[in-house]
Amino acid sequence: MIVVLTACTKPAQITSTESQTSTAFTDLNRPKLVVGIVVDQMRYDYLYRYWDKYSDNGFKRMLRKGFNFKNTQYSYVPTYTAPGHASIYTGSEPAINGIVGNSWYDRTTGKVVYCTEDKSVKTVGSTSNAGEMSPANMVTTTITDELRLATNMGSKVIGVSLKDRGSILPAGHLGNGAYWFDSESGNWITSTFYRKDLPAWVQQFNQQQYPNQYLSQVWNTLLPIEQYIESTADDMPWEGTLSGESKPVFPHNLPAIRKKDFELLRSTPGGNTITKDFALAALKGENLGKDKHTDFLTVSFSTPDYVGHTFGPNSIEAQDIFIRLDREIGEMIDEIEAEVGAGNVLFFLTSDHGAAHVPAYLTEYKVPAGVSTSAVIRDSVDNFLSKLYGKGAWVERYMNQNIYLNRKLVDSKKLSLGEVQQRVAEYVIRLSPVERAVTGSSLATSSWSHGPLARVERGYYPSRSGDVVLILSPAWFEGYGSGRPTGTTHGSYSNYDTHVPLVWYGWNVKPGESSVETKVADIAPTIASWLYIQEPNGSVGQPLQQYMK
Repeated sequence: MIVVLTACTKPAQITSTESQTSTAFTDLNRPKLVVGIVVDQMRYDYLYRYWDKYSDNGFKRMLRKGFNFKNTQYSYVPTYTAPGHASIYTGSEPAINGIVGNSWYDRTTGKVVYCTEDKSVKTVGSTSNAGEMSPANMVTTTITDELRLATNMGSKVIGVSLKDRGSILPAGHLGNGAYWFDSESGNWITSTFYRKDLPAWVQQFNQQQYPNQYLSQVWNTLLPIEQYIESTADDMPWEGTLSGESKPVFPHNLPAIRKKDFELLRSTPGGNTITKDFALAALKGENLGKDKHTDFLTVSFSTPDYVGHTFGPNSIEAQDIFIRLDREIGEMIDEIEAEVGAGNVLFFLTSDHGAAHVPAYLTEYKVPAGVSTSAVIRDSVDNFLSKLYGKGAWVERYMNQNIYLNRKLVDSKKLSLGEVQQRVAEYVIRLSPVERAVTGSSLATSSWSHGPLARVERGYYPSRSGDVVLILSPAWFEGYGSGRPTGTTHGSYSNYDTHVPLVWYGWNVKPGESSVETKVADIAPTIASWLYIQEPNGSVGQPLQQYMK
């Protein structure tokens, strides 16, 4: 049978629905600027824990006038700073983007690799080697990369953070600049990956010597200390101290304990202040949000992480940092909206990971918790394999709850790598507090749809991850040497590490909230959908606009 198609002599009528759809696609509406705010080590509950102490201009404004996704989770382990920032901006997971930790073991060189290290580039802005960094180890694009590609490099992207990884990974491979703080010089620096010299506005900012100003002040509580009823007492045995202090108590005499470098700034209120000030200097220095293309400013506040690691999440120090940060964020939003125009800026607020309660604090209330010593696990596995297969250095490295076996030794003994991995997995689950152990061979051939092992699978990148991955019991975390008796850390699959804020505010955002389960990987495709651009090339998330109507 032959079917003949003929042209209509009369144009088809366009329905009103089609007309509206056509109009929507020919009249694109985009924000002038996207601002990503990441608060390092901000658990979800911090949005509300200090509610009565927050101002009306910071977190409260974003929650009241923005859209709050109350059940946003990281979908993988380990939950560390570098994987968190990579997931936010790539819309993917370590199994895809390759950022499996802040550092990982490289079997080919026998050395530990830092997530952003790049010896092919040089420091710009200091004589230290702190600028030998780039995003080269991240194997996928970011939403900021895709924005640059979509506009033929017309959009500007600037990353800002005290931590190099907190600025470099968000700014992506194509960012106009990523800037971070150099403790040796007290300068904001970059690397030759981005440019050969510092822009004039960065040089002018560095000339102000703000670190000296902030470290010349005593750190006392912003409010009268008796009002900090949401935290434990000021001097608790599970709190650590700032370097040079004898007790973890207010006031912290920063001028007295300061050493030659500026490292102390990271763990004190000035760290957040200088980050906010530098971000605003970048806004004006780069004229962000001022031309026809959407620009992107990524800002990561690192100080809460340093404070949490030292004092723990129940400390007055942690509460004071968040009360102060609330006001800093409010000020930053005010100035950005005044510069670019209210309603022209899309903000989002999230975190790279949460934090565990300090085990010593929990055990005071008879809650099971503790610290696992990495050296004990490593040595125990080494001894076990030596008894089983003969003496040797069987474990090359143990880090990020990953056991890296000596594969050359395994081959020399003519052993099956999969069999050795399985014997190790069966052995380590006898060790407290190991809850689960899964082999690299299993991760390569099996798949889990939910639960802890699904999160392990999504965090596993074969060439950078170990031979056996351990999962510790809830409220346990890994320490080093004799353990970590004070302060906290993160990295687990438990909700205290994976449950983080996600609040959208500003351009095109209507007030509301939702308890639907969402992933951090959903952030990048949501932005891509709003901007009418391609999502990152490793993205596994979904746009969230359907829940925000």
